[in-house]
Amino acid sequence: MSPSPAPLRAVAGATPEQLILGLDTFGDVTRTRSGDPVHPAQVIRDVVEQAVLADRLGVDAITLGEHHRDDFALSSPEIALAAIAGRTERILLGTGVTVLSSDDPVRVYERFATLDAVSSGRAEAVLGRGSFTESFPLFGYELSDYDTLFSEKLELFAKLRGEGPVTWSGRHRSPLVEQEVYPKTEQPDGVRAWIGVGGSPQSVLRTVQVGIPMMLAIIGGDPARFAPFADLYRQAQQELGREPMPLGVHSPGHIAATDAEAREQLWPHFEHNRNRIGAERGWPRTTRAEFEREADAGSLYVGSPETVAQRIARTVRVLGADRFDLKYANGTMPHEQLLASIELYGREVMPRVRELLGG
Repeated sequence: MSPSPAPLRAVAGATPEQLILGLDTFGDVTRTRSGDPVHPAQVIRDVVEQAVLADRLGVDAITLGEHHRDDFALSSPEIALAAIAGRTERILLGTGVTVLSSDDPVRVYERFATLDAVSSGRAEAVLGRGSFTESFPLFGYELSDYDTLFSEKLELFAKLRGEGPVTWSGRHRSPLVEQEVYPKTEQPDGVRAWIGVGGSPQSVLRTVQVGIPMMLAIIGGDPARFAPFADLYRQAQQELGREPMPLGVHSPGHIAATDAEAREQLWPHFEHNRNRIGAERGWPRTTRAEFEREADAGSLYVGSPETVAQRIARTVRVLGADRFDLKYANGTMPHEQLLASIELYGREVMPRVRELLGG
């Protein structure tokens, strides 16, 4: 087998050719076309096949989300990524997100350093607090410590990226004194990482303070309303004397041959997923009108390849993004439809986005 190409690097101020275009899934538990639920074990195997297809099509990155609930199959995404690593050659392998607050930063670092080794330098950790909180009681953490847990553990993870002896202390973990952590990576800056941000100024500033790029999760509304966060991100880099840091964006969507077909395929799964989560969080039930508004002008990238490419290109321009990840898995949508969406993304959407931005 010929050597794998050098892994992509996110570059601030990326050209259309340097722009990273990726895919994202939480391993949503799917149903067959006849409506029968798919066993979570099969869902995980399907996720591996989806990633293999994405790699073959030239998609730049795949990220797998961590959850601990029955509607998502991936609770240990790094293990699935290791399986994907053995069957792919070039695609970046990341999590979206690793819930750092309820994990141990040293163990997280060791897992990603190992993944980076077996994938020849393709591992990425997207770190976050998590919008779902099931992992906190599961692993013995108090939700009242939600903010301090993440702040402390992120500080430690950032120190570990130096890959030298670490001295650190905090409230929620035993201290380290000149501690070495193994294995070491072959990367100049340690494990490649991003921080998932939902859109608070404090979270934006924290990414710059620790020197880890921001992955902006935009799941609703016009992406242009997040421009102030992108501006704050860049302003903070200048004020703190940071080298320019890349900006990533993550949003949901689905692609089919036509706009009408894509919306009809997505709607029942979007509705089911949104209403289940909404019932847990006290949201009103979603409506088809709300779905259509989000598809027309919000952050739901659903439609034909041309429509989705135009929408992605606009978001990249408006925010000055250097990376865009499409969350292609949406609730119970069948595996076959997910594969078809990935196929269109790789073959038609990605080259069209670069064409539009180049023009």
